Amino acid sequence: MSHSEKDEAIPIDRNGDEAFLVARDGGVWRDIFRLPGNVVTTIGREPSNRIILREEKCSRRQCELSRHGRRWTIRDLNSRNGTHVNGDKISDRIAIHDGDVIRIGGLELMFTTDISKPLDHSEGGTDDQPPLNSETNDDTGPQILERKSSSRYLRENHLTTDPRDSSVRGAFAALYRLVVKMVSATSLRDLSNTVLEQLLESVNADIGAVLLFPPGTTDRTDPNGLRIISYRAPDDAPYHKVSTALSRLALTEGEAILALDLGAMATENEFQTLSDMQAQSVICAPIRDGKQICGLLHLYSLDTAKSLDTEKLDYALAVADQFAVTLPKLSEKDQLTGELERACDENRSLRRLLEIESDLIGNSRTMHSLRDTIARVASSDATALVRGESGVGKELVARAIHFNSNRRDKAFVCLNCAALTESLLESELFGHERGSFTGATDKKLGKFEQADQGTLFLDEVGEMPLSIQAKFLRVLEGHPFERVGGNASITVDVRVVAATNRELEAAVEEGEFRKDLFFRLQILELQVPPLREHASDVPILANHFLERCCQRIGHPNITLSEAATKKLTRHEWPGNVRELRNVIERAVVLADGVEILEEDIRLMSTAEPRAWLGEDPMLRYEPVPIEDIESEHILRTLKWTSWNKREAARILGINRSTLDRKLERYGIQQSPSE
Repeated sequence: MSHSEKDEAIPIDRNGDEAFLVARDGGVWRDIFRLPGNVVTTIGREPSNRIILREEKCSRRQCELSRHGRRWTIRDLNSRNGTHVNGDKISDRIAIHDGDVIRIGGLELMFTTDISKPLDHSEGGTDDQPPLNSETNDDTGPQILERKSSSRYLRENHLTTDPRDSSVRGAFAALYRLVVKMVSATSLRDLSNTVLEQLLESVNADIGAVLLFPPGTTDRTDPNGLRIISYRAPDDAPYHKVSTALSRLALTEGEAILALDLGAMATENEFQTLSDMQAQSVICAPIRDGKQICGLLHLYSLDTAKSLDTEKLDYALAVADQFAVTLPKLSEKDQLTGELERACDENRSLRRLLEIESDLIGNSRTMHSLRDTIARVASSDATALVRGESGVGKELVARAIHFNSNRRDKAFVCLNCAALTESLLESELFGHERGSFTGATDKKLGKFEQADQGTLFLDEVGEMPLSIQAKFLRVLEGHPFERVGGNASITVDVRVVAATNRELEAAVEEGEFRKDLFFRLQILELQVPPLREHASDVPILANHFLERCCQRIGHPNITLSEAATKKLTRHEWPGNVRELRNVIERAVVLADGVEILEEDIRLMSTAEPRAWLGEDPMLRYEPVPIEDIESEHILRTLKWTSWNKREAARILGINRSTLDRKLERYGIQQSPSE
């Protein structure tokens, strides 16, 4: 296995866009390959591939990995024997996640975005996987050339060395510059990267790595416990593990060792690239904090013409000792930063959940049942359909589902299907490439890509055009899609929660909605009850909205009078919770004192309020066509909003275009005096 020499060196990625493949052969982890996020990494036997495998069952061009947005994907390139991920043979491009194991013939490659995490376990593995530094057959063992327990660069008497020795002066200057940079490092990863960058340059090594024991490790003589924090290599070359015997010796004796790592090519089971190296020189320096070993510095020279020597061993040990001085403070800082981030994440989640719970309030049996249903639906990852009248809080229910699910830490993305034209809706859902249509000046990620690993909420899904329904259904079924104007296949992992106030069954019968899409959306269904069906919750909701409104606008706390509360409770609430919230906000503005009176409550329904002690609605029934009732209600709403059509359409729960059609149908016009 090797890396193509045609590739130019990739600069250090400071944005976390890179990933890694950790190679395993014969049950032993061997090499680590860097995957830059800005290029496509191809794998195969041909020299033109970025990663070259000398595996007999590997095709010339086997597969490719690439980064799309925030996710990584893998695609088989029509290989002869196929590419397997977590034991399953892949055909289309699929998303790949931390810990997934790619199998090509008898070789396994584990995908990870953080090589500092343990590499000895993966859920996708096909058998028990040993740690990175598992015992190997070191029959010949490394040929040790030099051992040092201390560096002359850190001995006080060495500071008086003949100033005419330019090499010593240069080493001291380089060490001083490095120490200054180390002090300014902000994290353990930053410190490791800084040390490797300067160290590789100073000792003229090809490959370097920092390996540390995790906090709490008791046995610090066992190389199996080491975790790679960072490694550097030219041209993205892989990191090969130093022989176990050499690492164990450095850990046990606490000495820096210079050796020819002949054990790396001891057996035929080793990767071919290791045996291709001939005699490589290696420095293995312990990172020592007093008497405790914290880890190791590994340095390789792959060119016998520039072998590592005693001077470089001395310098590497000095750097390792300085690393150990800086390590405790940064380790503590990293630990505190991690704990703070976890606490902040938990706090944000709790705040979101608190906000959701505060809006999904009510003591009625109806609301208790709704919350129980949300909890059951949230535990699943299936598509959910939220149904209910306009204004009942369907988006709030969708948010509650998301923030109570295992996707709570990922994105929650919303899109109203009725608010956009057909072409714009397609672009919003699936994204578009630059120049794909007039006005597309830049590439845009669609809502599906934005919601990857999270939840996509589609409101008014019943208004989705038929032409888009087919493409939408394919994505729901797990197929890849393309952006508008693009041809690259994109695969996402998204849970879809849709909402509608339409009778989708009738829309299916009328040919306005696909039956197969309806069944796909209806895997889990929630019916959000209208407010009139749990009227006992009206006073609780009203006081909740009153408190929030006063806080938001900085208004002194005011209360609802008993008469105002009774008026609210008697109302039918055709606009449901949304209408109640609007009425309360309007009353806060209109109220003169510290109490909202009955006359401050201005309702907009054509229906008469329910009698406080109950009244049979049939006693006031008048046999009139429903068109007359609708036209009268629309007219009253327009007058109430001073003929603001946008606001009237919002209150009525319909689109502006629908309102215009109804005005034309009923001949409703604004009089000159209005």
